[in-house]
Amino acid sequence: MNYNIAVVPGDGIGPEVVSETLKVLDAVGKKFGHEFNYNTVLAGGAAIDEYGECLPKSTLEACKESDAILLGAVGGPKWDNVPGDQRPERALLGLRKELGLYANLRPAMVFKELKDASPLKSEIIGDGLDILIVRELTGGIYFGKHETVDTPCLAAYDVEYYSEPEIRRIAVTAFDMAMKRNKRVTSVDKANVLDSSRLWRKIVTEVSADYPDVELDHMYVDNAAMQLIRDPGHFDVIVTSNMFGDILSDEASQITGSIGMLPSASLADGNFGMYEPVHGSAPDIAGKNIANPLATILSASMMLRYTLGLSEEADATEKAVDAFLRLGKRTPDIAANTEQNNITGTKETGDAIVELILS
Repeated sequence: MNYNIAVVPGDGIGPEVVSETLKVLDAVGKKFGHEFNYNTVLAGGAAIDEYGECLPKSTLEACKESDAILLGAVGGPKWDNVPGDQRPERALLGLRKELGLYANLRPAMVFKELKDASPLKSEIIGDGLDILIVRELTGGIYFGKHETVDTPCLAAYDVEYYSEPEIRRIAVTAFDMAMKRNKRVTSVDKANVLDSSRLWRKIVTEVSADYPDVELDHMYVDNAAMQLIRDPGHFDVIVTSNMFGDILSDEASQITGSIGMLPSASLADGNFGMYEPVHGSAPDIAGKNIANPLATILSASMMLRYTLGLSEEADATEKAVDAFLRLGKRTPDIAANTEQNNITGTKETGDAIVELILS
């Protein structure tokens, strides 16, 4: 099979981690008889430098014509003085909106081999954690009306708005994901205060009736933030709004202790998606061959699984990453003091994953 992938390397370490990921995809293609065709396009700071805008029309069109999008990372201090509506990060909002990428999937995994890196106690982590946060990505307060007024004094407001269809479709995504996991969904809201959250809770409860095998519980966002630290093992799939999901997914990424290991997916109807690592562009380490490419490689694995429907290929990629860690191999960001002799660079890590896939 042939697949067309729009590749957005981005800024900072983005091109490095994406380059290693393409090597891994080529290895998957070689082993399983697929051909991945890459169309490399610019967005973010690199696009500003080349075209004077963060999301050129040509990039957007290339993404629309692809089967999936693989993105590195965008942004950096170089573009701090760019006007707000053209900052590199606005490219991500533009892609999400124009491509209808409403469902953000962010796994928060504590790999058994890396659990000592978590700031949580080992008895809380147990044998590891595997939480999936399903964040609504194109609605809510980030896309509501925003205004600053000066009557009678300086004031500002931002509107949280959700419609029934927006809530229903993200709830369906969460329950579908739970059916493939441990069949538990926690819906996070602030229904004791917000009308939008009361509607959220009502619609999620209605959707749950179509999934009798999935256990549903509701949790206020402040309690959810506490329970992620106190009892993270309670969670399987968390479904929540745009702003709450933004905050909770960042919190969850920190309890893993290894942000360089965390992938993400942003899905539209029909499983079209954009895949990117959770980490940023890290310009301070760009070009030094020390960036961790595993989050991007695992993002590509999510692409294989969710958009391309290649579950066996995704399994092979994830098993290769797990084998890499079991061998004691470490990139600098996840290496303990006792593991300094096993440090591998960005390129060497990519080469090792390729070898493990093909072996």
